[in-house]
Amino acid sequence: MNDPGTYAVGDIQGCLHPLRRLIRKSKIDLDRDQLWVAGDMVNRGPQSVETLRYIKSLSEQMGGRLKVVLGNHDLHLLALAHGIRKPVPGLSGILEASDRIELLEWLRHRPLMVRDTASKTVLVHAGIYPPWRIKQAAGYAQEVETMLRGPNAAKLLEKMYGNRPARWSGDLQGWPRYRFIINSMTRMRFCTRQGGLNLSYDGPPGTQSRKLYPWYQLPMVPRKNWRIVFGHFSYAGAWFNGNFIALDSGCVYGEKMTMARIDLRKITFYQTDCKHG
Repeated sequence: MNDPGTYAVGDIQGCLHPLRRLIRKSKIDLDRDQLWVAGDMVNRGPQSVETLRYIKSLSEQMGGRLKVVLGNHDLHLLALAHGIRKPVPGLSGILEASDRIELLEWLRHRPLMVRDTASKTVLVHAGIYPPWRIKQAAGYAQEVETMLRGPNAAKLLEKMYGNRPARWSGDLQGWPRYRFIINSMTRMRFCTRQGGLNLSYDGPPGTQSRKLYPWYQLPMVPRKNWRIVFGHFSYAGAWFNGNFIALDSGCVYGEKMTMARIDLRKITFYQTDCKHG
């Protein structure tokens, strides 16, 4: 029998049928293998509540072999549940579901980042802020996770909105500090060469101004034998270059959903069209 494998899937965004097709196509063994989910499980697709239920059920089946990180849409759902923003059509079904409390509590306890030291692989929704080392990023993620799971979760969700501060400083405290950590790990696409976040431009790489770079192209990005698995950047598509495995291929926009086996030297990609049904 072959050793258990590790598979990772990009942004699902409520597209449950494509996810199920990918699971069949990849032949992942849910009773032996690991499955990593790169955040944004919900929102724009037609089956957000069904998707959340399905992934939660996988956590009960797979235990620690399922690793799920929070994306910006997942955090937005938690904010809506606290009445911080007005519900949107893609998420209102979750807020009205009979099992919403169990679903939202499960979601609230997912991490921002997974660091697997054995394989030297990181799972995060958008990326790792280029000047941070992996160990630093894990500590910063834990700060937010502790707040999100505690009595001040609603205040954190209220204060996370906004694009400032754009630069990290170890002196940042309170809500600006948490906001920067959340923005880096769940919203980041482009940075300046000096490490300033630009959260307003989200076009394809190569169309941005000359002052901006995809975060993973900056020379200060942590590498040193670590692989960073991420989604979020649908315009960049799915790709692998040795240190980075990008998984968001724009399923919710009518493109593809991507899963990859990531534990072998040669990464294998699996894709399916995003037909519903």
